[in-house]
Amino acid sequence: MSHYYSKEQIDVESNPSTYNFNFKGLELKFKTDNGVFSKNYIDYGSFVMLKTFVPNDIDLPILDMGSGYGPIGVTVSRLYNKKVYMCEINERAYNLSLENIKNNNADCCAFNSDLYEKVNDLTFSSIITNPPIRAGKKVVFDIYDGAYTHLALNGELWVVIQKKQGAPSSKDHLEALFGNCEIVSKDKGYYILKSVKTK
Repeated sequence: MSHYYSKEQIDVESNPSTYNFNFKGLELKFKTDNGVFSKNYIDYGSFVMLKTFVPNDIDLPILDMGSGYGPIGVTVSRLYNKKVYMCEINERAYNLSLENIKNNNADCCAFNSDLYEKVNDLTFSSIITNPPIRAGKKVVFDIYDGAYTHLALNGELWVVIQKKQGAPSSKDHLEALFGNCEIVSKDKGYYILKSVKTK
C-alpha cells in the first residue's frame, strides 16, 4: 500500500464510509475511505488543534497544509466563518475533501498539491498543519519553511505534533526560523506550537 502522504495512486480498494462530528454546536459529516489518514474518525491531534486554534484579525484566508479529507479546514471555516484553503498531496483524500467541503457548506478551496505548489502566489493570515510525521523530517521542516514564506506580517503558524514524534526538534526549528515559538497547549502528549512572523 502506498503511504497516505504520496501523489501515487493508492493501491488499496475503496470502501467509503462517513462519520458525524459534533463540535462547539456544529454538526458536521465527513466522508472517508481506505488509504487516507485517520479514516474512522478525526484523529486526536487534529481535535486538540481545533480546541486550541483561534484565528487572528488579519483579513486574509487561512491555509490548512496537509489537509487530508478536510476535518480541520472544514471545521475552522464553518466555526469562524473564514475562507480556508486546503492543500493535500493524497489524491483520494483530496477528492474526499471536495465532497466534504460541499456537503458541509464550507467556504473552502482545496488543491491536490505537493506542499505549497498550488498556492505559491498566495499569502495567508494563519497556516494550520498536522504534519505528516511519517513522511520524514525534511517534509515536515519544508512545511515550516514554506509557512514562513506564505504568511503575512504578524501571521501565525500553528502546528500539532506529539512530543515523542519530534515536538522538541520542531520547536527548535521554529524558534530559529521565526525567532519565536510558543507551546500553546499540551494534551495527552500532543503539543500545539505557534510561531508568529514578526518581520
